[in-house]
Parts: sequence; structure tokens; C-alpha cells
Amino acid sequence: MKLESDSRAVLTLDAGGTNFVFSAMRGGKEIVEPITYPSSGHDLDRCLATLLKGFEEVKQRLNEAPAAISFAFPGPADYAAGIIGDQKNLPGFQGGVALGPMLEDHFKIPVFISNDADLFTYGEAIAGLLPQVNEALGKAGSPKRFRSLFGITLGTGFGGGFVWDGRLYTGDNAAGAEVWCLRNKRYPNSITEEGASIRAVRREYATVAGIPFEQAPEPKVIFQIAQGEVQGNQAAALESFRRLGEVAGNAVANILAVTDSLVVVGGGLAGAASLILPTLVDELNGSYESVIPGQTFPRLEITGFNLEDPAQWQRFIQGDCRMITVPGSARQVPYDPLKRTGVGLTRLGTSRATAIGAYAFALSELDKR
Repeated sequence: MKLESDSRAVLTLDAGGTNFVFSAMRGGKEIVEPITYPSSGHDLDRCLATLLKGFEEVKQRLNEAPAAISFAFPGPADYAAGIIGDQKNLPGFQGGVALGPMLEDHFKIPVFISNDADLFTYGEAIAGLLPQVNEALGKAGSPKRFRSLFGITLGTGFGGGFVWDGRLYTGDNAAGAEVWCLRNKRYPNSITEEGASIRAVRREYATVAGIPFEQAPEPKVIFQIAQGEVQGNQAAALESFRRLGEVAGNAVANILAVTDSLVVVGGGLAGAASLILPTLVDELNGSYESVIPGQTFPRLEITGFNLEDPAQWQRFIQGDCRMITVPGSARQVPYDPLKRTGVGLTRLGTSRATAIGAYAFALSELDKR
């Protein structure tokens, strides 16, 4: 998909629990100055009026009629139908609110609402990590190419999205790639999100440091403590991020057993990737014990590489390419027996990847029509 050459304009929204930020994109770039209004999520009527007002103001700033509206909105939701379910961050949304149909009735253009982690992954698949990796493989002369990408977002929650061969997978119930509810490795009776989120980092820091949770600093400060930049319990800081990497890595390993894809990481905690990714990738390359004493099995059929580590990036791109002879002839064909995946950070930034994903998703759906 060549976003930069597409002339269609799409109205966009960054929907947060506190603020709504309205804008528009054309050719994969933002084309108006963003407009910000309080979300007023506790009052449904006021919130809906704000949505209409914000999109109207952006529309008036355009030189042409927009082709669609496309944005991410918190779930639960029936995204295909544009219906938002009961919200935690926007408590005014209860019982099912037909937000998409309301906007379509008002603006008379198609409206596409999606999950933020889905759109983040789609943006990285279109213009971020996935094309970067394939370009590097091509320059290295490797026959290997990747067609699929799984994205995880580490922040307030633990989100996921999956793109295969240019198509965003959402599932039959708009619940595809909802990885937050996978089993937590460290706390088997709990969900992965409780071990791979902002609150998890604070909780584990407090546990190791022996202090109440309320006294635990925010993850940004915990990261600075781990780096020795701020005074605090450095051992607890390092361990809190190691544990997050372990829990997230266990979830990603389960995911990769099904998707066999590259993995991109985004979200507010991605800035601590230097402390998270090594443990996460170690989980991918771990092993299981057999019921027969002394026997083990690899966790995955593929080998995981940390794409933020220069040496591992080089090994990943190089692979194990060789030429083999076709039986019965002198012809040779390339063969790379190294089955592998790479885990890398967002190349676009989480917000921009999500915006590009929303834009690209709208264009894709419009083209289908």
C-alpha cells in the first residue's frame, strides 16, 4: 500500500480517557493542526457532542471533502458495527452506544472504529518494522521474507494485534488478539496483563523493595533507578522489569506458536525495552521438560532474536543461507534452514503507528467497497 501517493483525506481521532485529539491525514501525513477537547467521558451526551464538534472543526479546515472517518476507541466494542460497549475510562458509555452509525448519519461518509493495538500493529506492518526488516533482508541477498506481524503494547494494559499478508485480523467477535487475558506465568491464576503493565512494574518494585504499593514510583522513575540515574532500590527496579519481560515473553511465546510472525513492541513502557527485551527473548528460546526425566523440548520451533541488539540483528538478517542442488539437475536454489523470529521496537512511535494504521485501514476498507 503506497500511502504517500494517496490523495484521499481521512478524519482521525486520538481517543483518551481524559482528552480527545482530532486531526486529519492525507498521504500518510497529518494535514491539520490537532484540535483537543476534554473527552467528558462521564457524560455520554456531552461526550457525543464533543465528538461531533471536533470532527466538524477538522472537516472545515480541509480543502476537500473527507473520504472517511477512522480512529481507535477503547473496548469492549463491536468494532465492525461501530458499537461501543461498557467502558471503564469513559463511564458514560454503557449498554451499547452506536457511535459509528451516529457519525455516519451526521457526516454521510464511512466510519471505521478499531482497537488501538490492532491499528498500532497495522501501522507498523504498513510503514514500520515489517517493511524495514524485509528491506534489510533483500539488501543482504537473503531469500527470507516475512508477511505477518504481531504487535504488543505495554502500558496501562497489555494489548495485541495481528496482521497477516497485509490484512488486519480482528476475529469473529471483534476479540482477535486479545492477549491481555492469557495466563500469567508468574501468577497462574491471574491474567498476563497483571504482570505486563504499568501497575505490574510498580507492584513488583514495591514487593522486592518491601514497601507499600502506594509508595512505588511510576515506571519512568523506576527505569531511571535501574539505570543508576535516580536514587532508589536499583535491585528492585531491575527485577521489576525482568519480571515483566518474563511474563510478556511467556505470552508472546504462546502467541508465536500459532502466528509464526515477527513481533513489534510499543506502548508507554517501550522506553524500558533495554531491560525488557532480553528476558522476553530468553523466554522464546527456553525449553520444556519432558515427562520422561532428562529430556527437554524447545519452547518454540523458531529461534527468537532481539532486533535491538546489533549482534542479534546481524545474525537474524544474515540467517543461514546456502545454495543446494536440485536432484537430477545442475540447478541450484537458495535455502535458509534457520527458522526465526525477531522482536523489535516500534519504528514509527506508538501514536504515529496507530494513526497511520487508522488511515491505512480506512483506505483498505474503502477500496474493498
